[in-house]
Amino acid sequence: MRAIRYELGSDQILTLTIDMPGQSANTMNMAFREALNETVNKVQGDLENIRGIIITSAKKTFFAGGDLKELHKVTRDDAEAFEGMVNGLKAQMRALETCGKPVVAAINGTALGGGFEIALACHHRIVLDNNSIQLGLPEVTLGLLPGGGGTQRLPRMIGLEAAFPLLMEGKKLRPSAALKAGIIDELAVSPEDMIAKARAFIDANPKCQQPWDKKGFKLPGGAPHHPAMAQKLAIAPAMLKQKTKGCYPAPERIMAAAVEGAQVGFDNGSLIETRYFAELVIGQVAKNMTGTFWFQLNDINAGGSRPEGVEKESFKKVGVLGAGMMGAGIAYSTANRGIEVVLKDISLESAEKGKSYSENLLAKQVSRGRMTEEEKVQILGRIKASDSAADLEGCDLVIEAVFEDSELKAKVTAEAEPKLVNNGIFASNTSTIPITQLAEASAKPENFIGLHFFSPVDKMMLVEIIVGEKTSDETLARAFDYVQQIGKIPVVVNDSRGFFTSRVFGTFVNEGISMLGEGIHPSSIENAGLLAGMPVGPLSISDEVSMTLMQHIRSQSKKDMEAAGGTWKPHPAEAIIDQMVNDHGRKGKAAGAGFYEYPAKGKKYLWPELETLYVDSEEARKAKLRELKDRILFIQAIETVRCLEEGVLRTVEDANIGSIFGIGYAPWTGGAIQFINQYGVRAFAERARELTAAHGERFAPPALLLEHAEQDKPFI
Repeated sequence: MRAIRYELGSDQILTLTIDMPGQSANTMNMAFREALNETVNKVQGDLENIRGIIITSAKKTFFAGGDLKELHKVTRDDAEAFEGMVNGLKAQMRALETCGKPVVAAINGTALGGGFEIALACHHRIVLDNNSIQLGLPEVTLGLLPGGGGTQRLPRMIGLEAAFPLLMEGKKLRPSAALKAGIIDELAVSPEDMIAKARAFIDANPKCQQPWDKKGFKLPGGAPHHPAMAQKLAIAPAMLKQKTKGCYPAPERIMAAAVEGAQVGFDNGSLIETRYFAELVIGQVAKNMTGTFWFQLNDINAGGSRPEGVEKESFKKVGVLGAGMMGAGIAYSTANRGIEVVLKDISLESAEKGKSYSENLLAKQVSRGRMTEEEKVQILGRIKASDSAADLEGCDLVIEAVFEDSELKAKVTAEAEPKLVNNGIFASNTSTIPITQLAEASAKPENFIGLHFFSPVDKMMLVEIIVGEKTSDETLARAFDYVQQIGKIPVVVNDSRGFFTSRVFGTFVNEGISMLGEGIHPSSIENAGLLAGMPVGPLSISDEVSMTLMQHIRSQSKKDMEAAGGTWKPHPAEAIIDQMVNDHGRKGKAAGAGFYEYPAKGKKYLWPELETLYVDSEEARKAKLRELKDRILFIQAIETVRCLEEGVLRTVEDANIGSIFGIGYAPWTGGAIQFINQYGVRAFAERARELTAAHGERFAPPALLLEHAEQDKPFI
């Protein structure tokens, strides 16, 4: 019984300390289930000598949740046995809950998922008042539902309406917010205070029963059949569908489990929950999301792409060249993590304007109670706005975020590089120009690297690290350290025009614009993007990027390619972009007019003239939703395979994480390469051939895809 320490004191209070051997965190694996079964049997034998029970943890965290390695392996053939196992585990938790004695959760650290469900099965929850602690049920973010009673206990505690965001959005709360939400009962200032409060509760409540086990229990806020609740539940599924676009089964099953379970007794509700849980666990979407958002992301964050043998570095002073939205965002994200920043632009006025971006973001945090005024002042104090290269002296890293122009980038490189400390790193935030080409302006190309941030930087978690031909492993390792130091996710790619994310992103927007040129209705194109799982439609994101920038990038790429002796192959989308900008003056959102109209008040809407200019009624009628969705998802996945084939991408993990966090590739798929795996590699290649015949060579399966398809071998 090593996984759960059993200590019955002379005061007849039993302390159960969860301490999984050989693990840094407690998880709900086979060893825990066996220990819980043994513990509950012992409790039932000792019940006459027990006044109350305290459940706590010997780890830094309280309990990390279910064992995802176990869950990931469960197949349809295992479903019946899996349901039996889950119901057995919940029966043990239920036995403690209904033993008649007060059971208190003394939560000393983060409790998420199954860990928080253990706490919910207790009669009283006390948490250390520490802002680093998180509480909640985030299973939905991995395509799952809380299968340890969470969909049944939480609504019975706080009502269906209050429980839905915690269950269906996976919101995590800090202790003070959790107390306010009513999902915990007390805060403690220290571990000693926590245990003292637990003992006090036991002394004051010699007999305990959950509210839902008492006769006459009524669901807070009303049961599903209550007129007020019934009215809300009538529209809730439609509102949910609007959010999920039908791509994510987990939120729908959570709503079903909670609402159906609320109409029966707790134990029957628990069985309903298990059925829905098992359905999700064996489903493909959960496999996709768990594989990528848990296993692959953890591998990247653990340094899977970082060269070995280089000592980890901590950066102290970073220069940012260019105080536009991108540079200002990089400065904010860097200063926010305790690093001194010099934000340089051609004028002090421009630099100060860039600094004000940080001030506005921080002011919002203060107004929302997430930060004190003193903390805001401290962070702003780390950003020095400047128009002088002399202020870059002593930087251990300089990042240029100037306009996408090779000559301008060469100029700022030559100006700033001499100010770096010995062996300092110079990085370019270019989104398309090859790093090897830009490094020609550097005196130390081995210390030159690409750090491609995404806009808005304060919200976008990914940074694409681009390795040039002469970039050293040491520079890569240190750049990797910087990205992690500012709390971002690093993916490492080799050099090429557009690298990985910009290349794949380009295929997405170009495919949508091409559809418009074919006569397909713009509403159909945008809806196809959303229903495929993309965060926005291709025409909408084209406006966000701006079509003038697309023209500029194309012009720079064409110029560089032809200078190198290559031949530029025009894309069908180019003619539409040129017509929109040159003939109609519609450049994008920043200019107030693009594929969409942007009224001063009210929501944006598609420019009505698109119908007159481009829509062919016959083509529009013929367009099939599946075909449009496939074109959007397949073109990006095919380009991702090309990046693997060409050695631009180093790993499948970087491909999946980069595609989701960098360009918003449909998260339900688990990423661009996992989309191919879950579709079936051979079937994907066949479908790609069909799309090639219908829409052109850009859909042609690359040799690497055909090689895998021949053996029906997934990409790993």
